[in-house]
Amino acid sequence: MKTSSCSVLALLMLGAIATETHAGQVRTDGQDIILSTKGGLKLETEDKSAGFQIGGRLHWDYTQDESDTAANGNQTLEDFDARRARIALSGHLNDFEYKAEFNIAESGSGGSVEDLYVKYKGFGEMANLTIGKQRVPFGMDVLTSSNDISLLERSAMTERYTLERSAGVKLSGRGMDKRFTYGVGLFEADGNGTNDFQEQALAGRVTFAPIMTKTSVLHLGVGYQTVGATDPLDETDTMNMEVAGALGPFHAQAEYYDSKVGPQSFNGYYAQVGYILNGGGTRPYSDGIFKRVKAVPGGTWEVTARFEEGDGRFNDVGLAFIDAQQTSLGLNYYMNDAVRIGLSYMDAESNTNSDSGNELRMRLQFTY
Repeated sequence: MKTSSCSVLALLMLGAIATETHAGQVRTDGQDIILSTKGGLKLETEDKSAGFQIGGRLHWDYTQDESDTAANGNQTLEDFDARRARIALSGHLNDFEYKAEFNIAESGSGGSVEDLYVKYKGFGEMANLTIGKQRVPFGMDVLTSSNDISLLERSAMTERYTLERSAGVKLSGRGMDKRFTYGVGLFEADGNGTNDFQEQALAGRVTFAPIMTKTSVLHLGVGYQTVGATDPLDETDTMNMEVAGALGPFHAQAEYYDSKVGPQSFNGYYAQVGYILNGGGTRPYSDGIFKRVKAVPGGTWEVTARFEEGDGRFNDVGLAFIDAQQTSLGLNYYMNDAVRIGLSYMDAESNTNSDSGNELRMRLQFTY
């Protein structure tokens, strides 16, 4: 079942490439519905009061991981599988929007819900109400789509301190010519069981971009998240600070996390830079996050690097939860708006013992 599902998704992705150069629209006799094939499959009424879209992604990875730890000794793992394979259905009707995105396969597993929510936008841009499983508003790296992140995997600090997605209720908005954004919500603390809302998570994030032009950006952000637990010693309070910017082809971002779990304290940071080559322009930015690098005719190249240190979740290099430092290097080729080929290398060393690990990752990415 997994193989056939992935095959269907792959055909949809290939359709994105085929329609890349043959965008157009088909109208009904009444000229009230528009079918768009530019970058995907979208059906919308001519007055834009209602619409429906089918999308998806396929990230196919080759990985080679090497680790040397006191617990497991020398290990080498090699894999070739779908890092992510998803199908998404989204749409809108007047002031309501919805999205349903499902994992067909993800690193050997699948069949789970990624996004499943309804959003009400009738209050205006400054107050959107979202109910359902959605992104938790805390952190910049985690809120950036996996289609758009420059390095193939997110920071170990992001992996440790953020919830990513959870079921809940969120109020969010933007203002000041889209320079200001905020989000605050109440979510399930953990799991998909029948009693998960008994332990709750409260999260909030505010961002401001004092500079925001077509070729330059300066982004500032702060966030706070508290996660409840049955045992008070497991309750977590985390603070986050963000700074990011872009100037022409250069872009950078950094985040710092400070967390308390019961009586224990943890912290960590990462700093990341990137440079877009061969006329790819400035990395797009909107709603408090960076977007995917745009492809130019003939393709766009991007080089990127990241350094991080602190108490993180270094699972990608086989070190798990540990105080460590890690250096990552990456190279991306954006063939067009649908296809990206990426290469990354991560190397980590523990700050408390002799444990170390590294990972080589290559990815073929289709986005529809």
